[in-house]
Amino acid sequence: MTHWRDAFEIPDTLGWIEILILAGLLYFVFRLFKGTRGASILSGLIVLFGILYATTSLSHLDVLNWILSKLMLYISLAIVVIFQPEIRRVLARLGRKPWRNNGMTSQRNLVEPITQAVKILSKRKIGALIAIEREIGTRTIQDTGTKMQSVVSSELLATIFFPHTPLHDGGVIISGDRICAAGCLFPLSQKEELSKMLGTRHRAAIGITEETDAIVIVVSEETGTVSIAYNGRLRRGLEDDRLHRVLSSMLRRERTGLARFREKIQTGEANLSDTVLMSVNEEQNEE
Repeated sequence: MTHWRDAFEIPDTLGWIEILILAGLLYFVFRLFKGTRGASILSGLIVLFGILYATTSLSHLDVLNWILSKLMLYISLAIVVIFQPEIRRVLARLGRKPWRNNGMTSQRNLVEPITQAVKILSKRKIGALIAIEREIGTRTIQDTGTKMQSVVSSELLATIFFPHTPLHDGGVIISGDRICAAGCLFPLSQKEELSKMLGTRHRAAIGITEETDAIVIVVSEETGTVSIAYNGRLRRGLEDDRLHRVLSSMLRRERTGLARFREKIQTGEANLSDTVLMSVNEEQNEE
C-alpha cells in the first residue's frame, strides 16, 4: 500500500492551479471536437496513450516508458495532420480583427435583393448557394471561383444560378455590399450526425459556416426549400417573410461576436426564432 502512495505526489497550491488550467484546456478541446469525425480518434489516442504511459510508469518498464516519451513528438505531428480542419477553424476565429468589419455596416441593404432573388429561385426550383461574408475573411474560398466585384441585385443573383450558365454550379460570396466571387467551391461539412437527406449543397453551406462566421442561404434544387446556415447549424423550410426577418436581424449587427452571441442565446436575450439557429437533431425531428 505504501508503495502505491509513494508513486504519487500530492500537489501544492501552484500544482492545483496548473491542474485546473489543464482541465479547462482539455474541456475546451473536447468541446471543440465534439460532433466531428476527429472526436473518436482523439478519445482513442488519449485513452490508449494514457493506459500505456500509466502502465509503464507504475510497472517501472523504463525502456517502454522512454520510447513513449520519444514518440510524443511524432504523436503531436500526427494530431496536427488529423485535426487540420478543426485547428484551422479555431485559428481563423482567434485571428479575427474586431476593428475590421468588412463593410458590414452596408450589408443592411442586402436584405431586399437577396430575399427577392431567393423568392424567384425557390419558385422555379433552381438551386442556389449564397454566402454573406462577415468578420472572418473567405479569400481562399473566393479564389476557387470567378472574381466579379459586382453590385448585389436580385436580377444578377437569379441570373448567376440559372441552369446551364457558366457560374451556376457553385456558391456566391458577398463581401460588404458586393458580389466578390461566383462559382466557388465551399468546404463540405464532415459532421457524422448530419441527416442523410442533406445533399452536397447543404453540406457545403454548413461546412463554410464551421470555418467562418458567414451567413449562408441555400435553395434546394429538388424542392425549392429555402434554408439558412450559421455557425455550423442549419434551419430549413423558411418562408419569404421569415427569411426577410431573419436576414434583417442578423445583418443589422455590425459585429458578429460569436462568443457573445452564444452567451445571449443561453441567457435568453436572443430569440432562437429570430436567429434560426437550430441543432441538426432538432431539424431531423421536424422532418
